[in-house]
Amino acid sequence: MYVAATITGLPEPLLSSSFGVAYAPAMRASTEDSALMLRYKDGDVAAFEVLYRRHNDALYRYLLRLSRQQHTAEDLYQEVWSRIIRSRHRYRPTAKFTTFLYRVAHNCFIDYVRRNKRHSHETAIDPDVTPDLADQPDMLVEKSMARARLELALQMLPDEQRDVFLLREEAGLNLDAIAHVTGVSRETAKSRLRYAVRKLKTAMADPALDKGEAQ
Repeated sequence: MYVAATITGLPEPLLSSSFGVAYAPAMRASTEDSALMLRYKDGDVAAFEVLYRRHNDALYRYLLRLSRQQHTAEDLYQEVWSRIIRSRHRYRPTAKFTTFLYRVAHNCFIDYVRRNKRHSHETAIDPDVTPDLADQPDMLVEKSMARARLELALQMLPDEQRDVFLLREEAGLNLDAIAHVTGVSRETAKSRLRYAVRKLKTAMADPALDKGEAQ
């Protein structure tokens, strides 16, 4: 999926195939992320493969919608997983793995912005490129339009507000975790999320959005 196969240091089964890897019976879907990361820390490569497949799609969507550029999202995606791999020996389960993962992702994006002071926002890519084949044509059109409007509305949010919104919607983090990931207080995270939701609702209701004219 996406660019995972090019990450230096990924285990060989992951390099050879993005899907279809068989796991030992002990690798149940119910295994906690933190437990899997601890197993990977101890050298269990299969544990990392489970973690990767469990979170790769949501992480990529988060980075894609946050950066708004496909090539940037792909570079950041590789960097995040590379950092996870390099830091495995220092990992401590002091928080949920998702909080740890998206803290790394957030920091990668911040580092990118600092390296590229004039952060470009030219292209919004819809990450939902494969529709559900069970959908009817009229529903597909309606969903496609809704996704396009959301992507345009997301582009108009300040980076900080878009970040907390995506951490909530894509990563499923709660306010405490969002605050930890972004390095702000819970109230600040809550305020940013509230403003983001309000602005998105306003933008989505603006007819000018369909023509790209909304401010």
